[in-house]
This record gives sequence, structure tokens and C-alpha cells, in this order.
Amino acid sequence: MDNSKGKLVVISGPSGTGKGTVIGKLLKMRPDLAFSVSATTRSPRPGETHGVEYLFIPKEKFEEMISKNEFLEHTRYVDEFYGTPLKSIQECIESGITIILDIEVQGAKQVMAKMPEAITIFIAAPDLKELERRLRGRGTDSEEKLIKRLERARQELNEKDHYKYVVINEDSSRAANEILEIIDRKD
Repeated sequence: MDNSKGKLVVISGPSGTGKGTVIGKLLKMRPDLAFSVSATTRSPRPGETHGVEYLFIPKEKFEEMISKNEFLEHTRYVDEFYGTPLKSIQECIESGITIILDIEVQGAKQVMAKMPEAITIFIAAPDLKELERRLRGRGTDSEEKLIKRLERARQELNEKDHYKYVVINEDSSRAANEILEIIDRKD
């Protein structure tokens, strides 16, 4: 990869593993990193702002963007669409910015196929019991949606071997430091 170009860092893991917390720490620790704001059709959670955590867009607009090939990757997850707008990723990398994507496993596979030079990191909770505790602690999902998230987590854990790196998030600061070491490697 050209040293004047930025890097693409893909971070995935089951819902509730602390990806958002770890990424927040990464961005505070290293202002030279940028976060890719994904698009989604789901409703904002309390405290989320359009253009900050996600681009919240209607399903019809999302489907139109798919038809115009405007996504690096996209998928459907727990009955909602998620995707990474391609243009902003290309602009960041070309201008020397390292950009972080927080995307689910199927989207990450699409990115791996299109951009094999991407740094791919799977974040996991220490175990499924801890993951369930974290998801319940959020208090944002119905029991039905929580069960779907736990089922999906079990499936996603089987995909971790597709990633170049796996980070167990027992402590978010330690996990962030481990990811920074990975990003800074020259290999």
C-alpha cells in the first residue's frame, strides 16, 4: 500500500461487544483517525444524531443507493439495512486519512473481497454470558430483538477466523491500545 494513502480499518463483532466504546477511545487517543459514518434504515437510539453515529435514511432511499452502486458494502441486519457510502471512504484513503469502519460480518466480507489490503479486526466479548449481560444492560431492545441479537452473535463468532486480527474486549482501554498497535504495524 502506498504510504501517502490512508488505511482502511474494518472493525466487526457481535452487538454488545463494546465496538462503539472502543472506537470512541481510539478516536480520542488518535485524532489522526477518522470514523466512517454508516448509513442505516433503523431508527435512532436515544442520544444518537444523524450524521454522527449513523446516516439515518429511509428504506426507499437506501435501496436507490444500492441500485446506483453507492456503497462499499451493505447488508440487512435484524430487519434493517446498513451500509458504507463508498465515496467518503475513497476520499479519505486518497487524502492520507486512516478511516475506521464499524460494520457487521457480511459487510466486512464484502470489503475484504473488494479491498484485501484492509486491516480487519474482530472484537469479541470474553464469553456469551457477558455479551448477554451487556445487551440486557443497554435496555434498548425488546426481548424478541435481544434473542435475535444473541442468535446472530453466535453465528458471527463462527466468522472471526476470516479476520486478520481478533481482539477480546474485557477492558475497552486495553482493547483500544491493542487495536492502535495493529493499525501502526508496517506489515
